[in-house]
Amino acid sequence: MDQKEEKTGGQAANPLGAAPVGALLQKFAVPSIVAMLVGALYNIVDQIFIGHSIGELGNAATNVAFPLTTSCTALALLFGIGAAAAFNLSMGRGEKKNALYYIGNAAVLMFGCGMVLCLITQLFLTPLLRFFGAPDNVLGLAREYVRITSIGFPFLILTGGGAHLIRADGSPRYSMLCNLAGALINTVLDPLFIFGFDMGMTGAALATILGQIVSCGMVIHYLFHYKAGRLTRTHLIPDRRYAGYLVSLGLAQCLNQIAMMVVQIIMNNSLRYYGAMSVYGESVPLACAGIINKVGFIFFSFCIGIAQGMQPIASFNYGAGQYDRVKKVIRMSMTAGLIICTVAFTMFQLFPRQIISLFGDGSELYFAFAERYFHIYLFFTFLNNIQPMSSTFFSAIGKPAKGAFLALTRQILFLLPLLVTLPMLMGIDGIMYAGPIADFLAASISAVFLFRELKKMKPETSRR
Repeated sequence: MDQKEEKTGGQAANPLGAAPVGALLQKFAVPSIVAMLVGALYNIVDQIFIGHSIGELGNAATNVAFPLTTSCTALALLFGIGAAAAFNLSMGRGEKKNALYYIGNAAVLMFGCGMVLCLITQLFLTPLLRFFGAPDNVLGLAREYVRITSIGFPFLILTGGGAHLIRADGSPRYSMLCNLAGALINTVLDPLFIFGFDMGMTGAALATILGQIVSCGMVIHYLFHYKAGRLTRTHLIPDRRYAGYLVSLGLAQCLNQIAMMVVQIIMNNSLRYYGAMSVYGESVPLACAGIINKVGFIFFSFCIGIAQGMQPIASFNYGAGQYDRVKKVIRMSMTAGLIICTVAFTMFQLFPRQIISLFGDGSELYFAFAERYFHIYLFFTFLNNIQPMSSTFFSAIGKPAKGAFLALTRQILFLLPLLVTLPMLMGIDGIMYAGPIADFLAASISAVFLFRELKKMKPETSRR
């Protein structure tokens, strides 16, 4: 069979190029959303139980540690999204033999990078936590928590990135089950360890990594039973040709997470510094902002899950030249994201005190700061789907440079400079107002890029 025949046959056999777009998006997006929510719940569950057992300082400690979790997510997306996009593009072009190398290379690189990150964290734990903004009364709790959770970094990265590899193979439900299993274990063990065995932060950390290990084992099992073909030792040997291409496609999402990590570090230090100059003190802003940002990420997970569900559909059909299907999936994804973000905006504006109360009691200043932070920092929540959706879309269609630029707009181009300058003029209120300004500007630029790209796609002339 020549290459053209192979491509035609592969295309006809692959539902990504023929099944109804709406049904495909639902099939891939719902498990992706669940997987993202489960990932968010790892942190939220810890936050709830720690808040009720240890209080504000415990919540502040998990917030200080969060940049390390974000770095794990960055590596998972770099290799996971990149390999998934490369795999689906190759399958869409009928290049099945090359496609498996992206999967094997990504799996090895994810676990290896997790080991390196764990080692760095163990060796430089205290300086890292100081750098992340830990005040004296929070440092001990943060150190106790991270010394254990860092052991789970290789498992966390392979689980997060492996979910994309499994979805790319047409098994989104299994990827969802991998994450659900770990989350359920974490949820059951958290109260047992924290309250039953009175282990505090150590118990929360142990519950987290045990769930991650189980999820990772499920991912590894699937990868050695891949539907598109059997992974061999050759596929697992890193090759810079395949690794370089998949990294280029995953770079946008990775950079977005790195940008978030940088912003988290700057924000933690700013909240501590300007909080000490306000009536709130050092710990209250740290604790509130950490909780609220994680709550916001729960709703943001819906948008990211939809974008990830859109990725294999857009990648395959763009590679196959079926541009009307590409346009349709991005339109449907954007509409779903807008609805979800509007619901989130309404809840954040109307019920801030009820939401923050889920994470334990606090002083009246604690609740006052939380309500104000919800109202101001998350004001443009209803626009928050546009930037991540557009960034993922450009990476999915093999245009990583545009995807990377859009991934950096909100965090680096706008939010970071605003976090530095506005507090100089407005004190701690400047940190709150930096958020909505950055959200609006990033959404506007992303919408322009996306509209121009869709307009350039000619009507479909290839086979259905």
